[in-house]
Amino acid sequence: MSYVVPDACTLPTAEQPFRLREFDALFSHLREIEQLSLTHTRLKLTGEPGLADTTRDLTARETECCSFFTFGVTGEDPVVLDIEVPPQHGDVLAALTQRARGIR
Repeated sequence: MSYVVPDACTLPTAEQPFRLREFDALFSHLREIEQLSLTHTRLKLTGEPGLADTTRDLTARETECCSFFTFGVTGEDPVVLDIEVPPQHGDVLAALTQRARGIR
């Protein structure tokens, strides 16, 4: 599944496929997805111990290069991942949400 990386992302182009694979691996733990609004998606993830820490690490690194994302990670089982963006990046969230649905 393709995903267009927004211009606002500062992650070097060569590293982008690796980051997408990390998100795909995270999305393989997806048990429920809720699109709460055009700017807010909630994912519920279940899996091995340490999944919350893995999720926090990945989302912290993603925020470093794509500062328009706001991630909230709560819980352990399930891990609840809230992803929010400003309105001008709603299309990026929609694409990421669709990618998560495709991995599921």
